[in-house]
Amino acid sequence: MSTAFHIGPLGPLDLAALAVLVTAWLWIGWRTEHPPAHRPSVGKMMEGYRREWMRQLVTRQPRIFDGAMMDGLRQSTTFFASTALIAIGGGLALIGNPEQLTGLAQDFALGESPKLLWETRILTAVLFGANAFLKFVWSHRLFSYAAIAMAAVPNDPADPLAYPRAEQAAQVQINAAKSFNRGLRAVYFALASLAWLLGPWALLAAVLFTTAMLWRREFASTSRRALMENLPQ
Repeated sequence: MSTAFHIGPLGPLDLAALAVLVTAWLWIGWRTEHPPAHRPSVGKMMEGYRREWMRQLVTRQPRIFDGAMMDGLRQSTTFFASTALIAIGGGLALIGNPEQLTGLAQDFALGESPKLLWETRILTAVLFGANAFLKFVWSHRLFSYAAIAMAAVPNDPADPLAYPRAEQAAQVQINAAKSFNRGLRAVYFALASLAWLLGPWALLAAVLFTTAMLWRREFASTSRRALMENLPQ
């Protein structure tokens, strides 16, 4: 009967911890992007600020500040994409040589585990890292599109295309920010998944801590309270 609850080297507790990891990652992402109307998340409130930014862009002369802001946003995505790629390479190197982790487990008296189990645990973190890398790359591309859309906004506020194009630029920016935030969440859960190297109980604890931290930052942080003041429509 016990073999029915195993998938390869993963026992029942490992499978439960893995299910909690994936469920928490999907749930906090969905809750952040689809918050209740009476309690918006920081990410949702920032959408309003981005639209207000583009409305102010129409009348701001010159637009040097806006260009500098876009450069900073693109540099952030580049930094995180590069970091994620390095982490992926490190994870793949460990998969090719898991004996180092086996020795570490013996030092911490974690017991013997099959080589495939170590590889599965590392691969989980690598997959989260790969997801983060792809999100950051796409976010960088979208911020580039947004910069072009901003450059297409007419300088004359009386131009009938001025505010519609500003709204288009804002929407592309919002999509870029969503992709960037998804990448960051994948990084958080990649770090949480590394706790699996210490066992399934450690993974469960790391997942709960990570989920609670992300929820607090989106729904109960001091930054959120500051952003709630004079919230753009």
